[in-house]
Amino acid sequence: MGKKLYVGNLSYQVTNSSLEDLFSEHGAVRSAQVIMDRDTGSSKGFAFVEMADDQAAGNAIRALHDKEVDGRRLVVNEARPREESPAGRGGFRGRR
Repeated sequence: MGKKLYVGNLSYQVTNSSLEDLFSEHGAVRSAQVIMDRDTGSSKGFAFVEMADDQAAGNAIRALHDKEVDGRRLVVNEARPREESPAGRGGFRGRR
C-alpha cells in the first residue's frame, strides 16, 4: 500500500512533473499533485506525493525534508487525513 506525503514550502514554479522527478530519485512515485488556487490557477506552494510503499516514503522524507530546492527549504512529512468540516457550517466563514 502507498503512503501519502505532504510537501510544503514549494517554489511556485514547481510542476507535477518536476515534483514527480524529484521524488522518484528516492523510490517509486504513484502520483504527485501540486495544489493550485482555483481562482488564480497559481500554485499554493504545497503538494501531495504518493509513494509506492513505506520504504520509498521514508527514503524521500529523510532525503528531502529541509533540503533546499529552488531557493526554498522543503517541508516533507507524512500527510495527515483531511479533517471534515462540522455539519451545517458549510465552507463560508465570513460575518453573518
